[in-house]
Amino acid sequence: MLAGAGCAHAPRVAAPGDGFVFSYFTGGRGEAAGLRLATSPDGLTWRPVRDGAVLLVPEVGESKLMRDPFLLRGPDAGDPWHLLWTTAWEGVTLGHATSHDLLTWSPQAAIPVMAGVPGMRNVWAPEMIWDAVGQQFVLFWSSTVTGRFPETAGTSEDAYNHRLYYATTRDFRQMSAPQVLLDPGFSVIDGTFVEHPTLGLHLIVKDETLVPEKKHLRIARAQSPTGPFGELSPPFSPGWVEGPTTVQVGEWTYVIYDRYREGSWGAARSRDLVQWEDAGAAITMPPGARHGTIVPAPAALIAGLG
Repeated sequence: MLAGAGCAHAPRVAAPGDGFVFSYFTGGRGEAAGLRLATSPDGLTWRPVRDGAVLLVPEVGESKLMRDPFLLRGPDAGDPWHLLWTTAWEGVTLGHATSHDLLTWSPQAAIPVMAGVPGMRNVWAPEMIWDAVGQQFVLFWSSTVTGRFPETAGTSEDAYNHRLYYATTRDFRQMSAPQVLLDPGFSVIDGTFVEHPTLGLHLIVKDETLVPEKKHLRIARAQSPTGPFGELSPPFSPGWVEGPTTVQVGEWTYVIYDRYREGSWGAARSRDLVQWEDAGAAITMPPGARHGTIVPAPAALIAGLG
């Protein structure tokens, strides 16, 4: 595989003098409250913006929730930041809005990415990546479609049987038909890409299998944002974690994840994306934070957040 083939999504490395932003939600009733942000100079120790105030209240989608908020800035100078989120536990839409300063937001849209798919149940944890070869955004998420993949029916809670799906767009008005992005032969959720500075593009997923119990994170090489993908690695996290997000700190790739049963966070780090070590002691996350995304951000934008 050629490193970085087909993708111009920069590694999550801050330029000198810049820092990082973390988009997140809080659990319980907080999943309907809205977007919260935190900032960090190093990607590991976080300070909530405006004491954890909600910066965008969800107004769209089947349940008007905002879970799993994902941030990505467009590829060109002056492009806005795009925010995607889970709008409901069950439904066909994902949420979308844009901003130049992460404070003032465009009107929200509920994009029906899985509308018209028979047996469709849910759209969870949407993310996206810029495909430089195709000059388009690749949006991807986890869905259960009842009747598909019967060989793994009954292996997850509540008859869920997830695979990763994707659609492409250039303008967020016209979307391609959804297709399967990854079917590894078992239920998977919470996909996220990491582009290593020298090792290229990789996809991290959560093995959502309950019977037999898995619930851990695995990683595979990616030839492009739409595959093909290499074999998934052995698990590199404990079980019962979700919502991985990544940050590059020097030679180390950190994968930070939500230990949702304990109400805490954990992390693993690697130099080569093969050998991993626990790094939970290195991180300090915002109080009450759940599944979110870390992105590098200019110092001026961070200063404007207050």
